[in-house]
Amino acid sequence: MHTVLELINLSTDYLTKKEIESPRLNAELLLAGILNCKRLELYLMFDKPLGEEEVVKYREYLKRRGAYEPLQYIIGDVEFYGLTFNVNPSVLIPRQETEILIETLIEKTGKETVCNILDIGTGSGIIAISLAKHLINSTLTAVDISGEAIKTAEENSVLNNVEAKIKFIEKDILNGSFEEADKFDVVVSNPPYISEKDYSELQKEITGFEPKIALTDFEDGYRFYKAITQKAKDLLQPGGVLAYEIGLGQAEEVKKIMEQSGYKNILIKKDYLDIERVIMGENN
Repeated sequence: MHTVLELINLSTDYLTKKEIESPRLNAELLLAGILNCKRLELYLMFDKPLGEEEVVKYREYLKRRGAYEPLQYIIGDVEFYGLTFNVNPSVLIPRQETEILIETLIEKTGKETVCNILDIGTGSGIIAISLAKHLINSTLTAVDISGEAIKTAEENSVLNNVEAKIKFIEKDILNGSFEEADKFDVVVSNPPYISEKDYSELQKEITGFEPKIALTDFEDGYRFYKAITQKAKDLLQPGGVLAYEIGLGQAEEVKKIMEQSGYKNILIKKDYLDIERVIMGENN
């Protein structure tokens, strides 16, 4: 029977040979997922022997990770902005930099302000659900072209006890109108902003497993910014806020797109790596 420590050491060696980044961390997180404990709790059970079923499941997890399947899809959930979200290959894996977008909007609107928010391209629902959780008087509408993504987002809203505050709609925002009776105070989006050219250069963990339509616009990376910026003019209240996550080097072009559509008081914020990551402006 293998102990926790023995399995961690063996699996770290295996993942190292497979050139997986941070192999020991991956080995520990996979094992913690199987044992249903926190990673640091493993350090208190190094001598614990694993049962046969646990070892078989761990080997399966390691094989999948060695084939470059993302850790988050194998485990099935991820922490984001203090909340837990289920993830699967129908949705993007949440990135830490998206928390900057959440923080910026909370700061802009105020936690107790009555606020009607539209989240375009909701994916797993991290933006809509995080805002619903922290903006206590908010109501949200979250749309996505993928029915499977909407299903995942709905499950996550229940998981985080905000299902009563969010309406989920399967919709292609680029084609067709958006028939909503109410105007929105905020339109927010983390759209597909990787150009088709840059997409081919991404890591195999991304191109081989994450949904392509959530990553690239199959053009120059600005297709959704142009379309949403125009549509938001009719969807937003006067003075309402349009906020985006943006990719590396996109700030000036997206700012120009927003200025040409008449948005004012445009703000750009940097992420933890000093990269311009969020842009926000007011509907004129």
